[in-house]
Amino acid sequence: MTPGPVTLRPVGRVVGGRSEWVEDDWHDVRAVIRLDDSAFTPSAVLGLEDFSHLEIVFLFDRIDPAEVRTDPRPPRGNPTAAPVGIFAHRGPYRPNRLGVSRCRLLAVDGLDLHVADLDALSGTPVLDIKPYLTEFAPRHPVTQPAWATTLMSSYY
Repeated sequence: MTPGPVTLRPVGRVVGGRSEWVEDDWHDVRAVIRLDDSAFTPSAVLGLEDFSHLEIVFLFDRIDPAEVRTDPRPPRGNPTAAPVGIFAHRGPYRPNRLGVSRCRLLAVDGLDLHVADLDALSGTPVLDIKPYLTEFAPRHPVTQPAWATTLMSSYY
């Protein structure tokens, strides 16, 4: 294990899309991931245009670290739902405030990646970008509780 804190530097930022958090309807929300031109040249994205989807790691930078709770709680604050542990949630109030999202890659324009379905707000720091590969999809059937299916029915 790495002793002590880990320091990350954003590789870019989200530009456009939503500026305020809304829980649902992220399908077809369009934005640009603008890579840091002081750290990268267009060669960093060479070949990326051949992929249809990306996996984006980002920081929930608008969440106050003091508001992060790790105790069990109902998903999305639904008082009728049974509490689940922090690692059974995908929301922003996480120990390291990291988000992971899969989105469609629409176009590559220099250091601008035009995307759709990215559930991150305009200005969000992007920590890493990976192309999505079919081979990384689960090999076995995916299971999840009924509450998760209901909760996510309008997300995308």
